[in-house]
Amino acid sequence: MDEPLKFKPFGISALILIVIGWGGLYYIITQTLPYVWPRWGFFVLALMALTGTVLPIIYFFHRRFPEDVPADANVIVRQALWFGVYGATLAWLQLGRLVTVYVILGLAGGLLAIEYFIRLRERSRWKPPEEDE
Repeated sequence: MDEPLKFKPFGISALILIVIGWGGLYYIITQTLPYVWPRWGFFVLALMALTGTVLPIIYFFHRRFPEDVPADANVIVRQALWFGVYGATLAWLQLGRLVTVYVILGLAGGLLAIEYFIRLRERSRWKPPEEDE
């Protein structure tokens, strides 16, 4: 059986994203005015902060509930990135007061569908490793 993924690379990446993301958000919220570049910086840092915060949780879920086709590192990072994209998109939509329950659920459903179809494609292309005898 394949050796499970180690947490160390995910932990280091998550820590860097968390420190830069949440630290930068704190700085932007407390020290800048809402002009164009700080606003775009807010969205980028929100994406980093949310991705870094969710990355260890996604890793844990993939370790706790393994699948027939094991998840690679790129799958774990991509799924954590979807959370960051989701949160930053909702923050952006909130600027125009466009966030409703239906938008929240529709955006979540769309991102879940995209991830489902990507995983479905990966599973169809996966071949079990050949064992040497």
